[in-house]
Amino acid sequence: MKLDSPIFQDAEAAREHLEAQRWPHGPNCPHCGNARADRITKMEGKAHRPGLYNCMECREQFTVTVGTVFERSKIPLNKWLLATFLMASSKKGMSAHQLHRMLGVTYKTAWFMAHRIREAMKEDTASSGPLGGEGKTIEADETYIGKRDVPYMSPQRKGRPFLKSGGAAQKRTIVALVERGGCVRSFHVQHATKDIVRDILVRNADRKSVLYTDESKLYTTTGSEYAKHETVNHSGKEYARGEVHTNTIENVFSVFKRGMIGVYQHCGEAHLHRYLAEFDFCYNRRAALQITDTERHDQLLAKIEGKRLTYRRIGEAGLA
Repeated sequence: MKLDSPIFQDAEAAREHLEAQRWPHGPNCPHCGNARADRITKMEGKAHRPGLYNCMECREQFTVTVGTVFERSKIPLNKWLLATFLMASSKKGMSAHQLHRMLGVTYKTAWFMAHRIREAMKEDTASSGPLGGEGKTIEADETYIGKRDVPYMSPQRKGRPFLKSGGAAQKRTIVALVERGGCVRSFHVQHATKDIVRDILVRNADRKSVLYTDESKLYTTTGSEYAKHETVNHSGKEYARGEVHTNTIENVFSVFKRGMIGVYQHCGEAHLHRYLAEFDFCYNRRAALQITDTERHDQLLAKIEGKRLTYRRIGEAGLA
């Protein structure tokens, strides 16, 4: 798909494309779930806006954007589709300033659009089940980026913050798991402890998996619950021992940090979970899995339903 595609230039073509993606078997009423073609009529004529339908079951009217992240937006639908395509095809992210220039909207509008799209990118981990399984390998690690908006209060210092400006205690903490040849799941946590790391692992990684980590003591106890747990000693400059390594998860972190530092440059801590969702979405549908930009875009459009994000809700934190 090219940027001069009709769906990015014409709102009517964009609406027809979105209807084909969301309703491949005909329109469904988002209010009552009615999908009977004989009980849904398309409103025609100049008195009605294009793409308006009427449900004869619940007597409600709707368009293809109702119940999606695009709902009640005054931005033309072709600009929404262009924004989703640009973000879905940008491995290291697409800044709001770049969207603002390319879409011809204000910076504030572009910023809000980007956050709505990131909300749609959020994976449904409950339905997809845990990563790994018998004969599969999971790599787990934590990383630290940026400076905390609120300093971490040390239990050892009786609730007072750490005094040193450097170190992991002053940075935002991310814990991530990746299945080799498969998907990644990343979590923003207040602080990486054994209990928090164990909770993330057992909820998201099948215990029949082989688990590889670094020498951190965060994984020592939990690792015994898995089929096999081996570590590499990074502090001793050991980065791989045959198949035992964490290079896959380090690569995930590398792309994420290049995007956050080089493209986005600044991110409020309350929004970090949405940026993680964006990078996870793109990694889980990467070119190495034979997924094209067009397919990734269509998969994103399939995830827009039921994830409406209002401007008032946008600042809610998403700590794991």
